[in-house]
Amino acid sequence: MFLQKSSSLAKNVAIVGATGAVGEELLRVLERRHFPIKKLRLLASSRSAGRSLSFRGQSIPVEVLEKESFDEIDIAFFSAGGTISEKHVSDAVRAGAVVVDNSSAFRMDPSVPLVIPEINGADILTHQGIIANPNCSTLIALMALYPLHQQFGLSRVIASTYQAVSGIGTRGIEELENQVVALAHKKEVKPDVFPYQIAFNLLPHIDSFLDNGYTREEMKFQNESQRIMHLPNLKASVTCVRVPVYRAHSISIHAEFENPLSLAKAQDALIAAPGIDLIDDPSKGLYPMPLEVQGCDQCHVGRLRVDYTTPHGLSFWVCGDQLLKGAALNAVQIAELIPDRRDIGR
Repeated sequence: MFLQKSSSLAKNVAIVGATGAVGEELLRVLERRHFPIKKLRLLASSRSAGRSLSFRGQSIPVEVLEKESFDEIDIAFFSAGGTISEKHVSDAVRAGAVVVDNSSAFRMDPSVPLVIPEINGADILTHQGIIANPNCSTLIALMALYPLHQQFGLSRVIASTYQAVSGIGTRGIEELENQVVALAHKKEVKPDVFPYQIAFNLLPHIDSFLDNGYTREEMKFQNESQRIMHLPNLKASVTCVRVPVYRAHSISIHAEFENPLSLAKAQDALIAAPGIDLIDDPSKGLYPMPLEVQGCDQCHVGRLRVDYTTPHGLSFWVCGDQLLKGAALNAVQIAELIPDRRDIGR
């Protein structure tokens, strides 16, 4: 259920991690979507003290994040990582703010709704002060999987992700840039952010490995998908790969469904789905690419074809900007649906 936007009453908003890649994207999204803001507070670590960021033609100073930073705040966006969220989200909630958290800290907490507005926007109404933003690659994949699930009944997913270096922030971009320059000048490459050279290479290793052989990133796909789509028995086998792309994640998906399907009906379901553009004409060389989806709110889906290895299977390719729909845009869409405290009880 995709709820309607909440009241347009102006709100006091805080952004934690305002100087990071997602924080700065949040500012741009809030501005272009004309989110109703009465007061904006930008929060970061002491390393960012003295900086200012532009918003709606004004220069807003960045403040150091403290326990008292959330006084009179209505909505607090957290985009500074799980450690910061675990430490300071409770401060924001106690101060009366509703938190939209982009980290993994609360995603599997049964009392915290995990939300993609186009899929389970109604879950927002159950929040107790915290709403979680899903993992970026999971979110991008589900934008395409959910309308197909509505049509055919999803039962199993096998997927491989191709995740951009900016998925870990500006440090990932800088490392790729530095390595490309070093290799162009025949200099030695010394990995720092990534465990191995990322330039002209692929790393099948994102997050830490678990005892079952999967990484935490790979298990997020199954666990978060079950919560978001309300499919507790959904099974997924995922391989997450870091690729030398600056921005936008791509996912190759093989989905198995409970009911018979046709390519035409699958195309119709995707065309009608919010947040999706079907880019699928291989005869003309048209298919989704991360370079083309950078800066786009929509996720692009293509290479749609029947998977003949299973009775009711479909294979396809989806790309999405992980800093936009995969993070900042989804967070703002969540905030747009949060009922204003002044509306409750009317």
